Amino acid sequence: MEKNNYQGALQHPLGSGFSATSTAAEVIKGIDLKGKIAIVTGGNAGIGLETTKVLASAGATVIVPARDIEKARKNLQGIPNVEIEIMDLARPDTIDAFAEKFLASGRPLHILINNAGIMWVPLQRDSRGFESQLSTNYFGQFQLVARLWPALKDAHGARVVNVSSLGHHMASFNFDDPNFEHREYQTLLGYGQSKTASNLFALELDNRAKAHQVRAYSLHPGSIAGTELARDADMELFKQMGFFDENGDMRPEILASLKTIQQGAATSIWAATSPQLNNIGGVYCEDTDIAELLSENPSIQTDAKLHQSGAMDYSLDESSAKKLWDLTEEMTGIKFNVN
Repeated sequence: MEKNNYQGALQHPLGSGFSATSTAAEVIKGIDLKGKIAIVTGGNAGIGLETTKVLASAGATVIVPARDIEKARKNLQGIPNVEIEIMDLARPDTIDAFAEKFLASGRPLHILINNAGIMWVPLQRDSRGFESQLSTNYFGQFQLVARLWPALKDAHGARVVNVSSLGHHMASFNFDDPNFEHREYQTLLGYGQSKTASNLFALELDNRAKAHQVRAYSLHPGSIAGTELARDADMELFKQMGFFDENGDMRPEILASLKTIQQGAATSIWAATSPQLNNIGGVYCEDTDIAELLSENPSIQTDAKLHQSGAMDYSLDESSAKKLWDLTEEMTGIKFNVN
């Protein structure tokens, strides 16, 4: 019986041969995706755009669901094998419509990369009253995977990749008040919670789906220069986190640690395509390898750069993963039976 990654049981670097400086183009070398179908949310900007380019260059047909069709057409112009569809992860009706259209095409789905996400936003709620970061970064992922499940199963070998974040270190999942109805809203707590949820989802999805040859992963792409993720950020928050000094200048050590977009897409490509992961799933990855497991307990020391990398143990907890799945079905009304 194949092992699962509950409690981080498989959370050990493989020695993949790649590193933090590896690029997506380097990772895809030697991998042929002709005849494969991929969906990349947020695939028209930032690391999502690079992910789309690299998958297409290896022969995959890549479908990019986007909120802004005209922007997507402009950014994706000239890339072969790309299809563009309308979808907004914060609007459940558009997720259903997108999935229904794809399923109607009769095609299997070999790769689903849940790349799209938001960060740094003030308190906003979707039409259901869900906090916007949780809605977009997690509930939208869950709904999309649930609706596309028949196509993933039909691939007879598929991967679901959740682009999470080191930001999951900022917060565990608050089961008592996930939508900040009874506690003060802090944007980074909302973001951290949404990314912890994404990790827990990949963990539980992999355990339920592997019998159908569908594997799931979560990952931290790295801190990336040149993406649109920080467009809503408050400079004071950057200062509080130590990214910028009191004059509003980025600290040299932070600048030196930033990845390029090409490097930022590498771990997504690795998780989606690497044969090194053929028999392992449910793991959280970073720097083009499986990340080290961290503990909330400060007395337990690890080598993971003083908690500046790695997977927090609460984001790979079996009971939390199962509880979150049940809560998500209850809150969204989406019954996701993996069978």
